[in-house]
Amino acid sequence: MAGIAEVAAHAGVSKATASRALSGAGYVSEATKSRVQAAAAELGYVPSAGAVGLATGRTQNIGVVMPYVNRWFFAEVLEGIQQALLERGLDLTLYDAKPGTEGRVRIFDDFLARKRFDGLIAVGLEPVDHELERLTRIDRPIVSVVGSSELTSVVAVDDDYAARRATEHLIALGHRDIAFVGGAPQSHWAHVDQERLSGYQHAMTEAGLASFIRHAHSEVTLPGGYAAAADLLSDTRRRPTAIVGVCDEVAIGAIIAARRLGIQVPAALSVAGIDDHEFAEMFSLTTLQQVPREQGRAAVSVLLAEIAEPGRARTELRIPARLIVRSSTAGIAPVESGV
Repeated sequence: MAGIAEVAAHAGVSKATASRALSGAGYVSEATKSRVQAAAAELGYVPSAGAVGLATGRTQNIGVVMPYVNRWFFAEVLEGIQQALLERGLDLTLYDAKPGTEGRVRIFDDFLARKRFDGLIAVGLEPVDHELERLTRIDRPIVSVVGSSELTSVVAVDDDYAARRATEHLIALGHRDIAFVGGAPQSHWAHVDQERLSGYQHAMTEAGLASFIRHAHSEVTLPGGYAAAADLLSDTRRRPTAIVGVCDEVAIGAIIAARRLGIQVPAALSVAGIDDHEFAEMFSLTTLQQVPREQGRAAVSVLLAEIAEPGRARTELRIPARLIVRSSTAGIAPVESGV
């Protein structure tokens, strides 16, 4: 493999000039830069990360911190981040900061403070124990995926819109008694839960259905949705005709609970979710689709722009979710009149 000396000789310039032309550090005329780049391409020259770091003062590495790596949303975001970084020849360092663990404490107190990255993408970090504030003190550009913060740029789905749209879909089908299932005040996803609950409440209020608003709290998991829906649906006197799940996992839990109680979906109960989880198609779940991989790729683009332009104004990118109608929702069956 050719080195910088071979590239310089082939282009007829000094090693210093070749280095400046390839790294962008220092002035080189456009004609010389083009000649050096052509020589590098012809010889198959690939700069080492160490050499680029010395020339630019950067690590060519992006840090990613997230609370889970084995859950659908986080795995998809990470895949999008990795693809975008690989395309740009950049490295990735992953910090798996599980909530409530000693490892999370060490990550925030020690590893992140070493600043072995040019910028950081924080995925799904709620403002617990002022963690986001602590991250901003490392003096590196930071982009948050999910959440809301005035401290960093943010890339996320528009959670309020997603829940509004899901609720409006059910209202358009003729449902009035629509319950919201999922989310709890102490949830790690408290901000997202509240945004989606707010979207549901707004849609119900605007449709003149405020008296029907109710929220069944649960953990934001499939078992949590199952338990909350089983309790909600077992009350035959106040059983809703439709449910909006705070996410697809909760909505799928509600479908399973309905089936076990002998309630047909969608004939007797319509269920809508938010996410378009990998299991959504399996359960034929109507949902508001977000694409986590796109959020990961967008976060990389925003972060690299901030690295290239220090002091750049923060970006808040809210991506609208798209309604995917499947067979878990339907209009209310007409009530048969007595003879």
